[in-house]
Amino acid sequence: MTRIATRPYSYRHAEMLRQGGVHPVLARVFAARGLTQAQELATELHSLCPPGGLLHLSSAASFLADSIAAGKKMTVVADYDCDGATACAVALRGLRMLGAHVDFIVPNRFEYGYGLTPEIVALTAAQHAPDIIITVDNGIASVEGVDEANRRGIEVVITDHHLPGERLPRARAIVNPNQPGCGFSSKNLAGVGVMFYVLLALRAELRARGSFSAENQPRLDALLDLVALGTVADVVKLDANNRVLVAQGLKRIRSGRLHAGLAALFRVAAREPMRATPFDLGFALGPRLNAAGRLADMSLGIACLMTDDPDEAWNIAQQLDAINRQRREIEADMQDRALLALDSLAPQASSTICMFDDGWHQGVIGIVASRLKDKFYRPTITFAPGGEGVIKGSGRSINGFHLRDALDLVSKRAPGMIERFGGHAMAAGLTIRHASFEGFSQAFESVGREWLDQAQLERIVETDGPLEEDYFTTQFIQEMEAQVWGQGFAPPVFCDAFLVLNQRVLKDKHLKLTVEKNGRRLDAIWFNHTDALPARARLAYRLDANEFNGNTRVQLLVEHAEPD
Repeated sequence: MTRIATRPYSYRHAEMLRQGGVHPVLARVFAARGLTQAQELATELHSLCPPGGLLHLSSAASFLADSIAAGKKMTVVADYDCDGATACAVALRGLRMLGAHVDFIVPNRFEYGYGLTPEIVALTAAQHAPDIIITVDNGIASVEGVDEANRRGIEVVITDHHLPGERLPRARAIVNPNQPGCGFSSKNLAGVGVMFYVLLALRAELRARGSFSAENQPRLDALLDLVALGTVADVVKLDANNRVLVAQGLKRIRSGRLHAGLAALFRVAAREPMRATPFDLGFALGPRLNAAGRLADMSLGIACLMTDDPDEAWNIAQQLDAINRQRREIEADMQDRALLALDSLAPQASSTICMFDDGWHQGVIGIVASRLKDKFYRPTITFAPGGEGVIKGSGRSINGFHLRDALDLVSKRAPGMIERFGGHAMAAGLTIRHASFEGFSQAFESVGREWLDQAQLERIVETDGPLEEDYFTTQFIQEMEAQVWGQGFAPPVFCDAFLVLNQRVLKDKHLKLTVEKNGRRLDAIWFNHTDALPARARLAYRLDANEFNGNTRVQLLVEHAEPD
């Protein structure tokens, strides 16, 4: 069941925003997202939360500065998704700017697992013989891996943003806004954002030591296009601090000051950098990088982000695009098989969904879990074979159901059932024995029934209410597009009653509409929906500027509809 609802907002806060110069419609939109004053929309770099609030950041910076001075060898151990790839590129580029001798490794996750495992430490030692390992977007749960590094005499600096386990690794320094005792005001940094903060602190430390002056110091803002990409692609909450990072990255991209790899990814995705939006980063560039980590080797994605040669970047971007097309084909097949199986399981009668198929690919199960979660609005975990009698799962959740905490509860109730797990509220991964699948599914469903009531299992399309007729314009669309929207700061969705004058199905899968409100006719389209609407319908919609044959017209992108 899905229903449309209107977000509540404080009229007083909206009025304060309007008096601060904010567009009147956007004033109520922002108020509905918790903003109270126009200053919270500031996106200049000086608006970033000061680095000093990150626990152990200064000791990490001091240690790295000492290591650079001593000529120590560093190796970045990267994660295999877009956040991990951009964090690795930011680390490599930034540390080299600051004088470090540094290389990287991104192991195949199907062979070596997730995080800084002992096996990855052994591989890193064999291939690079580093004095120091720096993790990016991983490591906070790598107790055994850090112990193995310490045993080998390799010191470890962890930069991560994931939630810690019960015990922290014995690393030389841990920089993670979500570790116990850290008072940093923005807990929503992506892994790439954490690494960027480490570089800011390291540069300040080196500047204090006289390595360079404020006038000739390396320009770390040149890395912000990569920071923006990783932040958006990792779907972290776009709080005020993350909006600054993304806005600054988009500013560089739109002005043409982007790295060659990003330019090539925009080109292969048929997107225009000068008009870049968070949507482009999250749904065009991010998936092409993620595909490498899901199906092949993320070192290819990192190579794309590290090259300064446009021809090489274009060649790699084309390879990434081909891998992404393959990923989509595999995903579509897996989703079809899942939906076929669910036909006999009646997922609406359950509070959760757990599925396993011995033909599924580990690299794509997270996407399939996300698709099933969106379709049935249930916490969903999909499993694929992991070899040697284990299966590996990837889960996606809904509001009000903290997925990692749910796995933790299952683990406590059935010790040994889950071999390993990690993640956060909305996404998590785990490994179990194949023989434990049914038992795990029942235990997970038991937690779902305890934590979720029927109202929580009802999908709500949140809207910002009606839109005044004066604002169905391309000018207002430009006003909206100038803002940074994303996870936790949703773009405006409006809701109005319309007469449905005409409707037809395009390409067998999209509903094309002509609708009317108060005598004004508008084009509308509902993607991936073919069921006809009644003559009068209440639409939840976004505004879009549709360009066709040189003309730009306002159209509605329908999110949901119900009889009026």
